[in-house]
Amino acid sequence: MNALVKEPVVAWTDVGAVTDVPLRGARRVPAPGGDIAVFRTGDNQIFALRDKCPHKGGPLSQGIVHGHAVACPLHNWSIELATGEPLGADRGKGCAPVAPVKVVDGRILLGVVRG
Repeated sequence: MNALVKEPVVAWTDVGAVTDVPLRGARRVPAPGGDIAVFRTGDNQIFALRDKCPHKGGPLSQGIVHGHAVACPLHNWSIELATGEPLGADRGKGCAPVAPVKVVDGRILLGVVRG
């Protein structure tokens, strides 16, 4: 007997234009479960993480974006934008939760997973 797997529902919210986020920069978006940092890389890709470093809770939205990672402004931990995982020697020491994000017609849509 096969069990039915219920797919989570994602509600998408427009949080601004891609151009509202500077290249190699971030924008903080208030959210009910905690602020989300929306990042734009130098190659124009968009990522979203909880705006809290897994090390000491530093605001990742204030960090420096390099490649597809961000350096936490408090203690310089490098966090991979696609996974929220620390890089290098800090790998495996926690992670910043990834938020669902997509771009449609130049607009950034942030997802909230329900059910």
